[in-house]
Amino acid sequence: LFDAKNRTWSDKVIDSLGIPKKLFTKIVPSGTIIGKISEDISEELKIDMSDVIAVAGHDTQSALVSVPAVEDEFVFLSCGTWSLLGTEIDEPIINEKSSYYNITNEGGYGNKASFLKNIIGLWLIQESKRQWEREGKIYSFSELEELAKSSKPFKCFIDPDDPVFVPAGNIPERIREYCIKTNQKVPKTEGEIVRCINESLALKYRYSLEEIKDCTKKDYKTMYMVGGGIQSKLLCQMTSNACNIEISAGPVEATVLGNIAIQLMATNEIKDLKEARKIIKNSQDISHYYPTNVKEWNEKYEIFKEIIKSKEIVTC
Repeated sequence: LFDAKNRTWSDKVIDSLGIPKKLFTKIVPSGTIIGKISEDISEELKIDMSDVIAVAGHDTQSALVSVPAVEDEFVFLSCGTWSLLGTEIDEPIINEKSSYYNITNEGGYGNKASFLKNIIGLWLIQESKRQWEREGKIYSFSELEELAKSSKPFKCFIDPDDPVFVPAGNIPERIREYCIKTNQKVPKTEGEIVRCINESLALKYRYSLEEIKDCTKKDYKTMYMVGGGIQSKLLCQMTSNACNIEISAGPVEATVLGNIAIQLMATNEIKDLKEARKIIKNSQDISHYYPTNVKEWNEKYEIFKEIIKSKEIVTC
């Protein structure tokens, strides 16, 4: 329904679907002051009649505002239950290649476009943890990470985006079944399962990064990881290794900080997006990771790609 290039409703689509145009309200940019809190609400909550500000219409776009990048061209990874990997561009990229790669364009703050790929994220570990709890095995996330660290590397890989991993349920068992179907060693312990998930996510991030780069024809020196997933130092380091790129990790509460920054820019408390990102960079704990063991990760990446292709054939 939205015309990404003209940044307005698509009359062509609306008319084709026979939807009354009167149902569609005006589209306003993120950071628009659209009114005041009503007097009744102000009185009930005992607060001032503050401005009501339209922030980003999606949490990923709020998170993107808080990416502490100093350069104009950068790649980001919003990492949580889901992973969103992409870059910020002036105009959307809509062509056969971006469609083939299934890369989306989301409207961002400042009339920017967020060119990104949706990838399943830490849902795999969260749901595995719930399964183990159902079996009477209680682990914290930090304990699972330690078990993964002590497990043998590169035992097996999965495609994190395979539809079999989307529904809730017994993810560890589905991972084992996936490995059997793709003629790999089968992970048995909790540590081996978590290691498989983390390594596979890191390699899928590289796979998606290469698709982004193929569409933009640009290279990126740093990947900015934000969101709750960066609390996994293991995943951050694996991502740096797999993608052969410096990782800047932080902030954790990226969506909240981006939301606040948009409101402060709307009320002229912060000058612009560049200043907002500078403030966030200087006020948050940002960790840096640098690639190691690149040669071996490159070799395993080729195996990972073959496994993805072989599973697609099996599925078909």
